[in-house]
Amino acid sequence: MLWFDGALHEGTRHGFDLVDRGLTLGDGIFDTALCLGGRIAFHEAHLARLAASADILGFAIDIEAVGDAMGTVAAAIGDGSVRTTVTRGSGPRGLAPPELARPVWWITAAPRRPGSGFAPVSLHASGIRRNETSPGSGLKTLGYLDAILAAREARARGFDEALFLNTKGHLACAGTGNLFAILDGRLVTPPLSDGVLPGIVRARVLGLAKSLGIGTAERSLALDDVLAAEAVVMTNSLRGLSTVTAIGTTAFPDAHETVAALSHALRLLIAEECGVPSEVA
Repeated sequence: MLWFDGALHEGTRHGFDLVDRGLTLGDGIFDTALCLGGRIAFHEAHLARLAASADILGFAIDIEAVGDAMGTVAAAIGDGSVRTTVTRGSGPRGLAPPELARPVWWITAAPRRPGSGFAPVSLHASGIRRNETSPGSGLKTLGYLDAILAAREARARGFDEALFLNTKGHLACAGTGNLFAILDGRLVTPPLSDGVLPGIVRARVLGLAKSLGIGTAERSLALDDVLAAEAVVMTNSLRGLSTVTAIGTTAFPDAHETVAALSHALRLLIAEECGVPSEVA
């Protein structure tokens, strides 16, 4: 289903301006959120990140209207994913943005895949580097070619996801999520300055760890640091928290006390957000 131009439509096809900058230049952003029981988990955080991302790109969106539409789509889909896409809109030929942006946005939804929540993943370290100097490294922009190519390579080699280092050789992220390593009993994750997206679930997991008395740190990590970790996890809005079973040829244990505690706490938090039983999250 699709929300476009103020209304909910069946299917996913609709008329589109072929000089829209999102289509021709990737000049736009997107957000993907989990909905359960017709409600979006961490709705306000998703809206705040969309608004902040648009501000960085230099245009504004009607965030109240977007939020209302996201809620309508979530109620219609029930359990699934809700993707909001925003472009700067159409403009003259060339790279320079138009003086007056007329943003275009739409929302699509897809049913939740059975077993996708909190599912384990294996990672392949990509040779493609995350550019931590780019403003786009901290945004979910429409230019996702690096992630697409890295995902194709990872799948071809029998892995679920790609792992990215940045140009300095520090850990950045997975292809579709943030990464955490448990080192000496502490939950450690790369800082945003290492080319890391400020993930919605990333922030929640850091908060949950502190509430559970688990030590946390945000610091640069070499790949060797991560390969020597007690456990590694990946987080994103749709998966929640996924145990990393392997990075290349290095395997990690299926069960870890800290990971289990964080997974349980996050399930409870998502369930509370959406008003559903914890076993549904």
